[in-house]
Amino acid sequence: MSETIIERSRLSSFVAAVFVKAGVPEDEAALIAESLTEADLTGVESHGVSRVPIYLKRIELGIVNAVAKLDIVADLPGALVLDGCNSMGIVTGVRAMDMAIDKAETSGSVFVTVRNSNHFGTAAFFTQRALARGMIGYAGSNAPSTMAPWGGIKPYMGTNPFSIAFPAGKEQPIVMDMATSVVAQGKIILAGKEGKPIPFGWAISKEGDPTDDPKTALEGTVLPFGGPKGYAVSLMLDVLSGVLSGAAFGPYLCNMWNDFKNPQNVGHYFTVLDVKKFLPLDEFKQKMDTMIRDIKTSPRAKGVEEIFLPGELEYRKREKRLAEGIPLGQKTFSDLAEIGARMNIHFS
Repeated sequence: MSETIIERSRLSSFVAAVFVKAGVPEDEAALIAESLTEADLTGVESHGVSRVPIYLKRIELGIVNAVAKLDIVADLPGALVLDGCNSMGIVTGVRAMDMAIDKAETSGSVFVTVRNSNHFGTAAFFTQRALARGMIGYAGSNAPSTMAPWGGIKPYMGTNPFSIAFPAGKEQPIVMDMATSVVAQGKIILAGKEGKPIPFGWAISKEGDPTDDPKTALEGTVLPFGGPKGYAVSLMLDVLSGVLSGAAFGPYLCNMWNDFKNPQNVGHYFTVLDVKKFLPLDEFKQKMDTMIRDIKTSPRAKGVEEIFLPGELEYRKREKRLAEGIPLGQKTFSDLAEIGARMNIHFS
């Protein structure tokens, strides 16, 4: 299928306008547009503007509140417990992370939980906000059950993504962002939309058989990375983001793709460490630079041209797409064009 190249600012302006038309305040719509287009810039198309239709549908149906609200349930020296009040997850996540960053200036470290939220996009969008303040950011979320316990065939946990971002000096920061499945379920959904097969090893059918068909995979279960290790990590993240926060967890969390009556009640957590409270920031950054250079110059296996750090490939893709534009698949482009026509917002 053909792709359409579109410049980031134009795409972001369109997405923001769509959500404003749906009743989202301008500043919140801008955050949503920034997160989605940032995902596309870095090559994480499964969490990019392809999500506009489902986000918009849930707002228009009244299942998600268009105007964000964030209540403080508990405020402790090193912790915050927040209620997302069924707001857009991206907006809730930004506000929660910023509160954590501000609080870490005093406490040195802080752990924040959020209940009653919704899908929050890419976790790295939040962790990177800590970098500008010389802090380490850590964020995670649970997700609807799409992954079976290791050895099972019935989904229980979600793909439960998490991200950690470490500041550096002259080198690029290390930013890890990953789902606990082999791939995020969004990639399977996107493959289905575009009529493409998926690689074997991403998922199994509901009978437990390997499959390369996105529809069969979505009816079955995605597979955890690293076998039982990925299953264990997913379970632990669901405890932190779902159980500890007071949100839903496992199969009790509503699926945004097929439940159009009930709020999701997604749970998130955010951790921030102020490096300066542990070590002089310059010293930390110098050591990070040394680590990064050591790894980049370490001996390579046959056929390997370059060794990469977490987030490095995404950074390079981002620079390329900022210069050349963002490629949109035919289905994503047509979905956005249809929304634009319906809402009388120009898109081309």
